[in-house]
Amino acid sequence: MERIRVIDTHTGGEPTRVVISSPIELPGGSMSDRREHFDAEYDHYRRAMVCEPRGNDVMVGALMTPPVAPDSIAGVIFFNNVGTLGMCGHGLIGVVAALRFLESVGQGTHRIDTPVGTVQFTLAVDGIVSLQNVPSYLAQDNVVLQLPSGRQVHGDVAWGGNWFFICHDHGLTIELSNLQQLTMLSREIRAALRQQNITGDGTHEVDHIELVGPASSPCLADAKNFVLCPGEAYDRSPCGTGTSAKLACLAARGELAEGVVFRQESIVGSVFSASYRRLNADCIEPTIEGIAYVTGEGELLLDPLDPFCMGFPS
Repeated sequence: MERIRVIDTHTGGEPTRVVISSPIELPGGSMSDRREHFDAEYDHYRRAMVCEPRGNDVMVGALMTPPVAPDSIAGVIFFNNVGTLGMCGHGLIGVVAALRFLESVGQGTHRIDTPVGTVQFTLAVDGIVSLQNVPSYLAQDNVVLQLPSGRQVHGDVAWGGNWFFICHDHGLTIELSNLQQLTMLSREIRAALRQQNITGDGTHEVDHIELVGPASSPCLADAKNFVLCPGEAYDRSPCGTGTSAKLACLAARGELAEGVVFRQESIVGSVFSASYRRLNADCIEPTIEGIAYVTGEGELLLDPLDPFCMGFPS
């Protein structure tokens, strides 16, 4: 019987399962190397930790590792129901909440290594986290996309730690009552991106689809989004990497000044506050502010006699 110690959290409604200890042994080297080793050797543990029957399609995992950089407190590899992720904004905030719960980190500024770079965060006394995400940028502006249905939409391809297609002229109301239509259109957009060979940087798939619309109230936020993640689940939070990608688009068009706060609302009504610092003419450093809450603490038990110990067959 193998045991995996976890702390469960949610950030703006989106869950993160933070893996504190497990049988997984990763080699030294970069976080990117560790991610590749995890993909190659421990994908069955990924399924066991976040997929059914112990998890669900919405769950994001965060495997804690020793740090790489000498001034970092830890490393982390994020994963979901279909594979690993480069970065995860809501997940990083969830990691901080878990470490705070374990009294492993206190208020102040700290750094954590991820497969796409080292990120810095500041933890306030009330638990609010200000995350300085990886450098973000607009890669392709106002892309014309012909959908399989014959309809045409436009969107921006942007990097915020993951690759996003950000669409404004989708014509749908972003509300929970409209989930089926939002999901179907996002799937259609993703299929069209693949068919038309539209990629983030020439090689990587644009696997996150972000539909943007007006906020529920101007007093609450500046915009509202629906984000379909690679595993077909929608993000309950405003999406930290998606908000970073959105900031990069606003900055590139001169629609949001450096240091000005932009509030992004999720489809469930949670809000991230965000701003940016310009690094150069093409790239920004986003800061995402949010809070996570601990929802559970315990051990996952992996019984070798259980036919679904490592999840359902793919």
